[in-house]
Amino acid sequence: MRSQSRRRTLALLAAAVAVFLVAGGAPAQARPAPPDRVAPLGAEFLWGVAASGYQAEGHAPDSNWSRYVAQGKTDDPYFDSIDFYTRFRSDIALAAGLGVKVYRIGIEWARVQPAPGVWDEQGFRFYDELIAAIRAAGMRPMLTLDHWVYPGWEVDRGGWAGPGIVEDWLANARKVVDRYAAADPLWVTFNEPAVYVLNETRHGGISPAAAPAMFDRIAQAHNGIYDHIHAVQPGAMVTSNVAYIPAAEDAVNGATLVHRIADRLDFIGIDYYYGLSPDSLTSFSLAELWKNPLQPEGIYYALRHYARLFPDKPLYIVENGIPTENGMPRADGYTRADNLRDTVYWLQRAVADGIDLIGYNYWSLTDNYEWGSYAPRFGLYTVDVRTDPTLTRRPTDAVAAYTRITREGGVAPDYRPTRAPAACSLVDAAASCADPVAEPR
Repeated sequence: MRSQSRRRTLALLAAAVAVFLVAGGAPAQARPAPPDRVAPLGAEFLWGVAASGYQAEGHAPDSNWSRYVAQGKTDDPYFDSIDFYTRFRSDIALAAGLGVKVYRIGIEWARVQPAPGVWDEQGFRFYDELIAAIRAAGMRPMLTLDHWVYPGWEVDRGGWAGPGIVEDWLANARKVVDRYAAADPLWVTFNEPAVYVLNETRHGGISPAAAPAMFDRIAQAHNGIYDHIHAVQPGAMVTSNVAYIPAAEDAVNGATLVHRIADRLDFIGIDYYYGLSPDSLTSFSLAELWKNPLQPEGIYYALRHYARLFPDKPLYIVENGIPTENGMPRADGYTRADNLRDTVYWLQRAVADGIDLIGYNYWSLTDNYEWGSYAPRFGLYTVDVRTDPTLTRRPTDAVAAYTRITREGGVAPDYRPTRAPAACSLVDAAASCADPVAEPR
């Protein structure tokens, strides 16, 4: 998931681009009338849940993020997060109970390689057992190689500013791929690279001047491991997921990475959370994610954007969810279940309009450490790390909703969203304002 304090930078960039584009007066285009009924998504559609290693596992080894916490750069201490490290079997059972087909996790570099050239078999055995448990529960693993965390010894070598990090990174990634390719996972190389670079800059992992070099090195690492994955796992599906930036997606993600690795992407992984409209250009909150506009129909625009750019590649929503403040009801009254059903409706509309969408992961199965704070809650199951020493997983209303969705392949054919589309969404810049989606009358 995304961290809080870089929201303002991205929002302002998006706003600047949006104002420019909307002022240009893009011509409206006639869209076919919305269907009265939506068809369920097919039996092959991949419903899933997503999590990351550091955010959930606890018992964290030395890493860049454990050092950021120790240096007081976060709002909350890490504790042991939700202790997925010792509770993974029961969490996998919760996911299986939802009826999902995919379980996304991260393989933490810091856990399996505690020192240069040293591999920790105990660390690997944890992931051996975790992946085996996912498969035994009837789900396919989606494995993330880098979810913003790298070992402390790599920090000491300069992190992503160090000249040897690409080879160091590839040495670990090859080890991971060689060990787990037989499990036939879906692969994510780098989680949200643009946000990764921004967070490293913000926390001092790299200087602002080193940001272009970090993008260069991420592209080199992605391309290198892509070829290795396909050598050992023929037919593999590999992506690097993007944090979709309303109104400025190409200016941010496209320019920095997507177009540089496009020939080594088997599918386009998209993380969609928030919308943007003229009336919300300046209201994005750094610390209060639960106040940001959601615009579930924006997921349709995000999919359409990438379907236009890459008509021959399938799309996958790798992350999507709704934040609440410490598990309390949202001020706008939007419930987790209603937001999920509304979002899935727009997925079904996208597929009906010919968009090649193959999967959707809910972020996340449980609440976790939201990159410095436990206040934003995204979980289908809520966990109060701050005050509940039992770390009990408590179901939200979205558990029953998602279980029904996976069983029926989506929302009911005659479903109507609880929230109307925004009058002028800027998710796909001028295109989504000038050519908006609509609900059936």
